[in-house]
Amino acid sequence: MDVFLESLREAGRLLVSGDGYVWQILLLSLRVSGAGVLLGLLIGLPIGIAVGLLRFPGRGLVISLIHTGFALPPVVVGLFVYMVFSRSGPAGHLELLFTPAAMIIAQALLAAPYVAGISMAAVQAVPPDVRLQARGLGASPARALRTHLAEARLGIFAAVVAGFGAVISEVGAVMMVGGNIAGETRVMTTAIVLETRRGNFATALAFGLVLLFLAFVVNALLTRAQQARTRAGVHRPFA
Repeated sequence: MDVFLESLREAGRLLVSGDGYVWQILLLSLRVSGAGVLLGLLIGLPIGIAVGLLRFPGRGLVISLIHTGFALPPVVVGLFVYMVFSRSGPAGHLELLFTPAAMIIAQALLAAPYVAGISMAAVQAVPPDVRLQARGLGASPARALRTHLAEARLGIFAAVVAGFGAVISEVGAVMMVGGNIAGETRVMTTAIVLETRRGNFATALAFGLVLLFLAFVVNALLTRAQQARTRAGVHRPFA
């Protein structure tokens, strides 16, 4: 129990002391995970919408691949990105390995299946009659599609939250492609691993508590924004 109490005090001290080392890691974690989710959104959202709305040969296989992505081991993603950007890899000339850019790419690949799968389910949950009614009222195909997506907006927003949750706590991929370099690629999760290996359990647990607090704050802000949009009634299908 003493170590947990000590860790709580250490976590509070790390947050309020303005320690440059801690805040550098914290801000880099936010930057990498935020960019990773955004890139994952750009990849996964069109896939989820297309698979949710369209019927085509091989659709079942695509859905199975998306669902398999939920269980994609981060170390496998890290290995793939490492091989692509290593000196002998096809993109080695870009020299992105052991940089935040490689970490962002790895996290985007982890977030994309969550975004695709949840947005696909959200789009499928909207009755097809919504688009038919919109067309019947004179809406163009593009506007009818926007109406359909507006009805699925809460589920799509949930996809963003799930994608962020998947990457902010990830350690295997970012460790492999980032290298945990102090001042350059060290994020909260890799700092926890490092401090644990050093035997600084109180500091490691304090970093863990800070990470949980960070995840809670970001998800709370996303949820608040989602609820605010719902209360505001932003859905204006034929405006």
